[in-house]
Amino acid sequence: MTPAVDHYDRLLAEHYTWMLGGDVPGLVPTQRELLVDLGVDPGTGGGFAVDLGCGPGHTSLALASLGFGTVLAVDLSRPLLAELTDYAREVPAVRPVLADVRTVLRERVPAGTADAVVCLGDTLTHLPSRGDVAALLNDVAAALAPDGVAVLSYRDLTVALTGTDRFLPVRATGDRIMTSFLEYPDDDNAYTVVVHDLVHTRQDPGDDWTLRTSSYRKLRLSHEWVKRQCRTAGLRVVGDHQGARGGLRTVALRLVG
Repeated sequence: MTPAVDHYDRLLAEHYTWMLGGDVPGLVPTQRELLVDLGVDPGTGGGFAVDLGCGPGHTSLALASLGFGTVLAVDLSRPLLAELTDYAREVPAVRPVLADVRTVLRERVPAGTADAVVCLGDTLTHLPSRGDVAALLNDVAAALAPDGVAVLSYRDLTVALTGTDRFLPVRATGDRIMTSFLEYPDDDNAYTVVVHDLVHTRQDPGDDWTLRTSSYRKLRLSHEWVKRQCRTAGLRVVGDHQGARGGLRTVALRLVG
């Protein structure tokens, strides 16, 4: 089990859908629009897509709504896959798979058969090492069909925040408040950032708040480094979007040649 998976099992999985707004099906139209803007298209034959780090499944459901005949939805979080299974009961194209994103393409996807491979929601920075990221990009290139497209999103955490900027409000409702705090260790040459997640919950207004916490390390990946690794893997950038301050960087990729 990687530290990120352990962190999700201990704390984050049960709050993840709430973090997204609490309505996974409601996120599908926006996610579908994003995919279309990035050139994700199943074509006329149904198409085969892979969603790496699918979480509760809003991207997998968006891929199915675009017309992909098979969507392999991959995650290592059993609770999040269980959520997706519930949402996808009427969507037979979506196939939840409990598997490691680092190996699933080699193990489950024949070379040159994927019309789309997506890895969104900062999944790349959850991998244990930059070597794992580079290896995954090679696997993505091998899995893609000649006209296929890959979409990645990740946060560039290479610029360290200071002072109170390290406290990041995530979401607050009447029964739940979540804040993340970033710590930059001086023992790893700016390789990772330690994320401390703090979740306060209460059952009813007026109740005392209960605090639960968990921490894990995320990779610090610069945008230029990721693009270099993509080129090395045989992938060219065809779309590049920068989110709002501190937001996700999203790139669309196709095979070179």
